[in-house]
Amino acid sequence: MLRSYTKTDTLCLLLNMLAKKMTHQAEKEQRPNPAHAIVEKTLDPQDKAQSIALMRVNHVGEVCAQALYCGQALTAKQAQVRTQLQHSAQEEMDHLAWCQQRLNELQGQTSLLNPVWFVGALTMGMCAGLTSDKISLSFLAETEHQVAAHLQKHLDESLPKQDLKSRAIVSQMQQDEKQHAQTANDLGATELPFFIRQGMKFAAKIMTTVAHRI
Repeated sequence: MLRSYTKTDTLCLLLNMLAKKMTHQAEKEQRPNPAHAIVEKTLDPQDKAQSIALMRVNHVGEVCAQALYCGQALTAKQAQVRTQLQHSAQEEMDHLAWCQQRLNELQGQTSLLNPVWFVGALTMGMCAGLTSDKISLSFLAETEHQVAAHLQKHLDESLPKQDLKSRAIVSQMQQDEKQHAQTANDLGATELPFFIRQGMKFAAKIMTTVAHRI
């Protein structure tokens, strides 16, 4: 059974997350890291650089997911919707912690623009939530569909085959994102208009391109 969150709970959690982004503090996972038991394989410099860039992009995606869902939860009308959004945000914290742990292992850095990504996603989430719960859920479902497709591309094409630890993390993240999308659909999400879906893809492309480098 999901814990019921009030808007005050959500606001406190949001402020705590923002403080961590501003001070570059790490999150703590609630579930075990799926790569914990996997033995590290030596990566050549090119593969290592590729893994660092991709895991930084995924880390940024999780920063945005937390802010997005908390923004939606703050403006949700129904308690059930608010609770589900907050639950999704909590699971994204696991993803965030796993990505940061992997970056640390690879001696990589998180994005210097994380506070910017956080505030931007928070604004988008609040705007979606202010329209209606149905629109907010539809926004969540489409976001998760796009993220799942993005992660599948990493597994199929981008992540080095030798990087088993990163691949294990990304695989679990993708499973969770698909579940979040299904939950949103079960609660009443519908397909967003084409131009909104394309706009979301364009915004995501800008974010991933910049985060790949910074």
